[in-house]
Amino acid sequence: MKKIEAIIKPFKLEEVKDALADIGIEGMTVTEVKGFGRQKGHTEIYRGSEYTVDFLPKIKLEIVVADSVVENAVAIIVKTAKTGKIGDGKVFVLPVEEAVRIRTDEKGDKAV
Repeated sequence: MKKIEAIIKPFKLEEVKDALADIGIEGMTVTEVKGFGRQKGHTEIYRGSEYTVDFLPKIKLEIVVADSVVENAVAIIVKTAKTGKIGDGKVFVLPVEEAVRIRTDEKGDKAV
């Protein structure tokens, strides 16, 4: 099993969620986060004063999937979340040693 963590632009969430559902991935955790990468924020003008916004709003999507689904899921996320502009985000894939469904005590891929 692998855990996929994707940091994407907020307006892309529904599109990514629907694309993942189309390939059978339904369970996910979504968190509103703030951060910056190479773009290092941006400047805005509010009531005539210029100020720097260092941390930009992003969405962190977390999914645990079977090893056989990882490549397809990552490809779908990248294809769907891409705008071609700076700040599109990142996808990380991490190993998961064990998963347990609390309600039924199912373990491994069955728990996912």
